Amino acid sequence: MSDAPRPRPLSPHLMTGGIGSPLLWRWHITMATSIIHRGSIFGIYLSALLLTGWLLALASGPESYGAYTGALSSPLGLLVLFGLTFTLFFNLAYNVRQAFWDMGKGFKIPEANAGSVAIIAFAVVTTLALWAVLFILGVL
Repeated sequence: MSDAPRPRPLSPHLMTGGIGSPLLWRWHITMATSIIHRGSIFGIYLSALLLTGWLLALASGPESYGAYTGALSSPLGLLVLFGLTFTLFFNLAYNVRQAFWDMGKGFKIPEANAGSVAIIAFAVVTTLALWAVLFILGVL
């Protein structure tokens, strides 16, 4: 038996077809939706914490409520709320696709890619539309 170390398998993103050839692994849109979905779950947890803080401020009286809503209506607060709106719409669309997957539909590569594009497009368009309406109505 040889004492020479056996070559360890490489992760797909490190493999190549040979010296000088391109990687076997390449980026695709379904990876982006998977990564964004993980981030959106964090955003939903943050949304729950902000909602809890809002309810606590509301229960604590006008001074606390004014300070809390003032922080949320600051430019940084609006940016956070904008991002959280995107995560909620993204998660909504992602879970609709997940329901189709549960029925065994949408697993072919072109369908999965189209679904990923649709999820991102839905989240972007609905977020922008909602915020445009809120600004037009003077809510923000």
